[in-house]
Amino acid sequence: MVRKLKYHEQKLLKKVDFISWKVDNNLHEVKVLRRFGIQKREDYTKRVVECIGPAFLSFWQSQPGVTTDVLTLQEDDVLEDEKSSIFDEDNVSFLRSLDPKEWKDQDHYAVLGLSKLRHKATDDDIKRAYRIKVLHHHPDKRKGKGEEIRPDDDYFTCITKAWEVLGNPRNRRSYDSIDPLFDDSIPTASKKSTFFETFGKTFEENARWSERQPVPKLGGALSPREQVDRFYSFWYNFESWREYSYLDEEETEKGQSREERRWIEKQNKVTRARRKKEEMARIRTLVDTAYELDPRVLKFKQDEKDRKLAMKQAKKDAIRARFEEEERKVQEAEEAARKLKEQADAEEKAKQDALRAEREAQKKALKKEKTNLRKLVKANSYYVTNDSEMIKHMESLEKICESMDIDGIIKLVSDLSLNGREDYIKAITEAEQRIEQERQELMEVAKRSSSNQGQGKGNLAPWSSEQLQLLIKAVNIYPAGTSQRWDVVANFINQHNASGNVIRSAKEVLAKAKNLKSSDYSKNVLKVAANEKAYDNFEKEHKSNVDIDATTSQRFDNPAEQQGYSTTPWTAKEQQLLEQALKTYPASTAERWDKIAECVPSRSKKDCIKRYKEYNKLSRQVRELARKVKDLDPKDPFRVDCSAQLLEKLFIMGLIPTKWDLSLCDNITASSFCQRRLPVIMVKNKMSERISMATKFIEQGHVRVGAEVVKDPAFLVSRNMEDFVTWVNSSAIRKHVMEYNEMRDDFDML
Repeated sequence: MVRKLKYHEQKLLKKVDFISWKVDNNLHEVKVLRRFGIQKREDYTKRVVECIGPAFLSFWQSQPGVTTDVLTLQEDDVLEDEKSSIFDEDNVSFLRSLDPKEWKDQDHYAVLGLSKLRHKATDDDIKRAYRIKVLHHHPDKRKGKGEEIRPDDDYFTCITKAWEVLGNPRNRRSYDSIDPLFDDSIPTASKKSTFFETFGKTFEENARWSERQPVPKLGGALSPREQVDRFYSFWYNFESWREYSYLDEEETEKGQSREERRWIEKQNKVTRARRKKEEMARIRTLVDTAYELDPRVLKFKQDEKDRKLAMKQAKKDAIRARFEEEERKVQEAEEAARKLKEQADAEEKAKQDALRAEREAQKKALKKEKTNLRKLVKANSYYVTNDSEMIKHMESLEKICESMDIDGIIKLVSDLSLNGREDYIKAITEAEQRIEQERQELMEVAKRSSSNQGQGKGNLAPWSSEQLQLLIKAVNIYPAGTSQRWDVVANFINQHNASGNVIRSAKEVLAKAKNLKSSDYSKNVLKVAANEKAYDNFEKEHKSNVDIDATTSQRFDNPAEQQGYSTTPWTAKEQQLLEQALKTYPASTAERWDKIAECVPSRSKKDCIKRYKEYNKLSRQVRELARKVKDLDPKDPFRVDCSAQLLEKLFIMGLIPTKWDLSLCDNITASSFCQRRLPVIMVKNKMSERISMATKFIEQGHVRVGAEVVKDPAFLVSRNMEDFVTWVNSSAIRKHVMEYNEMRDDFDML
């Protein structure tokens, strides 16, 4: 007699083979056979189904030969699985301590007895564990043993929920993402000897979250650099599959309406994204900590540092060698030039000596002929007929000697030997005429020069009181010793003269200054008259009833304000107005700085002049420093080091194109500094079309240099930082640029 199967026994009969085949009259006959009683045939169609329900049980019980052996086999299989070492021992007290209402907070692996395997358990392991729990703790079976069952609050519900979570791959993945036994902590600083053990274990545990497999190992102390770089490159680009839908506070299906369900789904997505971001930050912190403490990375960095130092030293040695070679060539060129100069000087000296010898010979010959002439004239008693002519002829002899050349004297001596007195009288007359002609020419020249001077003085414009004050002020500003002092003073007077009609030259300024210096103002009639009437004027002024408004004196916080300078920094707009005014009014414009100050309403004349001189002063200091370095001995190592450091600094600042020639420092001007301003660099990098537009972007906070946001348009960008000028991450301009270049991804759109 076949007994009636219970409910839990019906559930154990899950899989049977369903066989169908076609007969001649197109009818199908269905038979349910036991598992091990089927013989295969080629025309059978075989598939696995789960037969349940009262109709199937009635059919099963009506078949001949059906016994309880099947149930016995099922129980034997469960007992064999239970003896396996991968499953935990059945802990009834733990299961009874579970609260079915708090099933979401329970450890599903521990409930099914898989706490040893956890995420490593296969689907078959989970299925076998669930079968064991069902066999031992099903309510019907426990009820048959006499145990009291509470349908609404039975711990078997926790087993069912554990199976629903772990038996479904999607639900299991969601639960594994928040495994309560997983350690999310990050190891702190450790010793070098325990680094690989500590962090190797941590990275192996976190490797389970990787989307990409296989995950590279941390390696050991002897791992090559390629392996270390590949390991950290993988973890710095780590992609985690962890998702936190299991921790959703509200389920979407509980929403009463579509709008409520959408709102719940939106809130869940925000929470998941936040937790996902925290997880990626944790992974990044773990990798950063390991990278900072990794002894291999520290060794690689030290090796790289030593290599760079060696390269830098080699570069310095090369620069020093290049400088020494250049200095050697310069010295050789100077030595060759010196030799050529000495040779030329020797030749020139020989020529001069020859000319000097020739002149000496001519002088001696002239002196000899003059002596012969004097002897001849003296021997003939100066060709006089009476004593009254003696003195005149003696004086005339000296005039003849001074006015005639050697050829004339020789000819005169020969003529005197023939004719005597007549030729001597004739020579005296010619000498006097020659001397008188020269005197007349000198008088004409002197007369013309004096007339020109008188005419020039007659055209000089009178000096006004304003010009005299400017002259006194300029003489005090530019003291004695100033290069081209009087030209500078004249330019100062012409530039600041209000009238601008009279242009003063340096000679006029010098003459007027001497005149003022030599004048005695104590004898001035006007001054005497003013002194006599001083008391009367004083008495008259004090008798008049005039109300004088007394005002409190103004207090200045610093000497700059007292001298008329403003202490507020220059804005970009003021700088643009100043630069435009400097271009509009060149240096030759009269009252130039007054007109420039009018173009910059918020600044005074002194502020504009001071601003203009700042960059000029800095560039002048750089040129002066370069000149001092050039004056040092070329062979001095100190000069070589100073030259290299100065050129390196100026090259990094972007003021010179190369760092090999000190002569480039002479080309540094105020414009060189202006070319390194941030708006100019933005135009050069094609980030803006115009400097004015770039200035607006900077003031609005759209631009950063490296990690620092810069809002000052006057910021000077060095050559090293020129490539790090870019848009701020939150800038709308950056987003438009990335959209145009099709570079935006989903992460940037969050």
